[in-house]
Amino acid sequence: MHPISGVSPSQSEGDVNHSARRANWQREHLDPDTRELLARDSAAFLHQSVSTPCLNAIRRAEGIWIEDTADRRYMDFHGNNVHHVGYAHPRVLAAIKVQLDDLSFAPRRFACDRAVELAEALSAQFQRLTGAPGRVLFTTGGSDAVEVAIKLARTATGRFKTLSFWDAFHGAGFGASSVGGESLFRGGRVGPLLPGSEHVAPFGCYRCAYGHPVDAQGQPDLERCRLACASMVKYVLEREGDVAAVIAEPARAVPFVPPPGYWQAVREACNAHGTLLIFDEIPTGLGKTGRFFAAEHDGAAPDIVVLGKALGGGVLPIAACVAHERLNVAGAYAYGHYTHEKNPVTAAAALATLQVIEQDDLVGNAARVGAHALERLHALKQRHALIGDVRGRGLLLGLELVTDRAAKSPAADQAEAVLYHAMSNGLSFKTTMGNVLTLTPPLITTVAQMDRAIDILDAALTAVAKT
Repeated sequence: MHPISGVSPSQSEGDVNHSARRANWQREHLDPDTRELLARDSAAFLHQSVSTPCLNAIRRAEGIWIEDTADRRYMDFHGNNVHHVGYAHPRVLAAIKVQLDDLSFAPRRFACDRAVELAEALSAQFQRLTGAPGRVLFTTGGSDAVEVAIKLARTATGRFKTLSFWDAFHGAGFGASSVGGESLFRGGRVGPLLPGSEHVAPFGCYRCAYGHPVDAQGQPDLERCRLACASMVKYVLEREGDVAAVIAEPARAVPFVPPPGYWQAVREACNAHGTLLIFDEIPTGLGKTGRFFAAEHDGAAPDIVVLGKALGGGVLPIAACVAHERLNVAGAYAYGHYTHEKNPVTAAAALATLQVIEQDDLVGNAARVGAHALERLHALKQRHALIGDVRGRGLLLGLELVTDRAAKSPAADQAEAVLYHAMSNGLSFKTTMGNVLTLTPPLITTVAQMDRAIDILDAALTAVAKT
């Protein structure tokens, strides 16, 4: 590995194809001024994967749309999951502007009404999920909120071990990277991560780590597999005996949804061994899956929930760790000691976001439009041999592309080709795990807009299959 560029001297064929396709797309679509801006961006920022260098430059973002510097518009079905209420929502922007004039900052040791109101609102949602009031700490990002949750679990249990899942993402901090399971965020010469960070294979029925098959609809044979994935969590908790917390995404952002009964089994195992259950709802919470919390689909109450990304309305960074009231045990310490912990402006943005989600029934809209999308995506699977699996809930959707359905051979090169073809026709999304087309549109997306996006996907799949 090259010590500066991070590029292997012997690039794989896929890496070469990726670089060539990216360069070809940029030559075809970007004007000289944009290419100059990208060059300046590349020269100014430290390079890191999936961040810098950039693919394109943006001039405007509004609703479900982003607009590049050449005035091309894209439906943004990626958005880093921050744009639940759409970009530049007028009520969110208005709340921020009012708050800037009213009170623009509050030092941590002073209470302010906006921060208290937000904590109360999130506590109420936590109580609706778990049956118990919640206590809140705010941070400036989801990774930091995960770190707070880990510290709190250690203090509450007197243990230091965690159990989490390979292929999961929980943030870029040392603690968050340690419990995460993606090599992209754990690799490099960063030295040892947190001790006691145990991992097991995640649920993911289409690619079951335990080799159990699924039916044509991607559903597991529960009589046969007997939730082997959940049983492994139970097994490790029994063998370790002193795990502070299981931390996981209730629905994986790949995406994968858990098999029926999975989280109930994990919850029972946690209860049996005095282990806390932490749900990272940073990408999936606030209505993305058609419920306010993704965990609501599975009837398992966590001890701690972490929220972020969309909480700031797609404008300002704010995240939250919400814990069961019995975990209010760290009064002598400072686990979330952030300068902007109780910032009234970020709190105002989050309160406005919650109000928009409730008043405009965006959770219900996500459920309705998502159900329509899944129906159409399953129909696409009937026509496109490249599609091996369709999965998702609400507006967390995925198409896994394969070159052979029986062998489930990942079609990573074709997935990237579909992405660039779709972008050329006004649809932006991301690929995960190399071959999964992952669609995470805003909660304001209409059926007509979803249909347009799926039509673009349909055309892209057709074009790529022909080549």
